[in-house]
Amino acid sequence: MQVYRGMNIGTAKPTTAEQAEVPHHLIDLVDPDDDYTVSRFQQDLAVALADIASRHHRAVLVGGTGLYLRAAVDGLEIPAQYPDVRAQLEGEADTGWLHRRLVGLDPVAAGRMEPTNRRRVLRALEVTIGSGRPFSSYGPGMATYPPLSFPMVGLHRERDELDERIEARYQSQLEAGFLAEVEALRARPGGLSRTAGQALGYRELLDHLVGASSLDEAIDEAVTRTRRFARRQQRWFRRDPRLVWVEAGQNAFAPIDDLLGD
Repeated sequence: MQVYRGMNIGTAKPTTAEQAEVPHHLIDLVDPDDDYTVSRFQQDLAVALADIASRHHRAVLVGGTGLYLRAAVDGLEIPAQYPDVRAQLEGEADTGWLHRRLVGLDPVAAGRMEPTNRRRVLRALEVTIGSGRPFSSYGPGMATYPPLSFPMVGLHRERDELDERIEARYQSQLEAGFLAEVEALRARPGGLSRTAGQALGYRELLDHLVGASSLDEAIDEAVTRTRRFARRQQRWFRRDPRLVWVEAGQNAFAPIDDLLGD
């Protein structure tokens, strides 16, 4: 979500000072009314990596979204978009019914996602119906972990500590002006795209701004959703045997230095 201009506080975007200290890439690429995709991310990443390599430097890829990570390191084959099919599917409000339809068309893909994850269910159905090919057939498959020429490091925290940090993070973001940021984004002529509007924290504060919830209720929901997301992240990354895990509360840089070498 840091690719979106103006989505700064809620995405914990590196500050201007931090970006001046270490060059950052793939930040502030598009306006928040743009529906940025994984395939565009792959293209932008390739340009950034080529630029870094041309200067004889090494890139450190940092992030936490599983699909984008796999797209970056494993070159996943990203299916095309089918907007007409998507528009028809979005007319169905019952996400459970959509997931059951996916079970009939592509049970492998359906088994890889939460039945309540509307965004993923819609995307899998869109591709399966639009292309005539199962969504699960694209790329090497999420269960395949090919060898890599570089190390991958995962930072581990205990669940209780992680839960506390998630709640504290939202409070500090509110104090930094998160609500005002969402108000400004909502007031833009283009508003927020479907993708940007689903970002953790932003969706709940948008609901609050239209009167669907109190601020306390919005933050409680954001905290709950983020904790669930963190658990899904842990399950996702634990399946990847290529990851070397280090304790984030200790000196996480020591093993990273060893892995990177000279």
